[in-house]
Amino acid sequence: MWDRLLVDCKIATLQARPGDPLGIIDNGAIGITDGKIVRVGKRTELAGTRAKQVDALDGAWVTPGLIDCHTHLVFGGNRADEHAMLRAGATYEEVAKAGGGIASTVERTKAASDDELLEQSRARLHALMRGGCTTIEIKSGYGLDPKSEIRLLKIAESLGEGEAVRIVPTLLALHALPAGSRDRRAHYVGEMIDKLLPAVARDQLAASVDAYCDTIAFTLAETERLFAAATELGLPVRLHAEQLSNRGGAKMAARYKALSADHLEHIDEAGVEAMAQAGTVAVLLPGAFYALQETKKPPIDLFRAHGVPMAVATDCNPGTSPLLSPTLAINMACTLFGLTPEEALAGMTVNAARALGLELEIGTIATGKIADLAVWRLESLTELGYWIGLPGPERRIFAGVDG
Repeated sequence: MWDRLLVDCKIATLQARPGDPLGIIDNGAIGITDGKIVRVGKRTELAGTRAKQVDALDGAWVTPGLIDCHTHLVFGGNRADEHAMLRAGATYEEVAKAGGGIASTVERTKAASDDELLEQSRARLHALMRGGCTTIEIKSGYGLDPKSEIRLLKIAESLGEGEAVRIVPTLLALHALPAGSRDRRAHYVGEMIDKLLPAVARDQLAASVDAYCDTIAFTLAETERLFAAATELGLPVRLHAEQLSNRGGAKMAARYKALSADHLEHIDEAGVEAMAQAGTVAVLLPGAFYALQETKKPPIDLFRAHGVPMAVATDCNPGTSPLLSPTLAINMACTLFGLTPEEALAGMTVNAARALGLELEIGTIATGKIADLAVWRLESLTELGYWIGLPGPERRIFAGVDG
């Protein structure tokens, strides 16, 4: 006997078939036991099965739970003052050089107690969960020294305790240079690689390692040094790449079989080809594009032509993407970048799972996968990309249980 059976629903399995990118099953049913999907198909195919709990969904749509695969969720304070500067005409680089940007968030984060950071971050976590997220990646990066970065990873882990959500911690080892290290770049990079990385690997504090490679951040050589060390320690890598300029970061990351390269507004075809060959996912972040009022879009047609999977994420952070709605991220991916509604939904499910290296566990509705689901009261799933800031699902199911 199964633990639970969902019936009378339309299912978007996200297992693409020719002519059917969402893998739709009409009049479907999903059997769940021990938090995993044991059977999915048409209701008639599951006739006669018994379950302890049967939920009739009255024709609602069921999708995989949404996956936000790129956030900076744990931070202190906010940067609403910088929002005003940007609206007055300052560029992101000008704000950073004036002492704002990442540096200001680092200061406020270090000043906050662990309990204060947990309280502030939990409110943001709950907003993403209400929007339909069952898995949320959280980066460190607002510590800028080994001890502080480890602190943030532990807070991210604590944030998920007692919550019906999966937290995937990422070590953002090279995010920005501390003010006192601008003349000691090599020393700082060496400290983060030689001291921080081994400690994180030893204590299994992060699922992957990330860096910010761009004009106002770290060089290609510095980033590659980090990636070589992370790979040696068995940690997968990801990269903030080609957001403000084309530094060749995505192409380099592909050499290390990076799980993802994120932003990518300035990537060229050589970088896209390298990602395709490596199986690296392109993570699109329309919230940052919107907030920074950028005009150069990621090359969506190139990603399509070369078969690069496209994920979509909120990039929730205090400065360049104060976005707490996964459904708004889906809409923005459609309206700003030109994704189809089907591509955008795949971007926050199956392709987001790939970007986290979790495609064998989550991201599609299939036998053996974890039963992370979202139930939507919609006429058509195209509405997920149509409504601006659509409220979250009617029901969110995490590992087989409503949450």
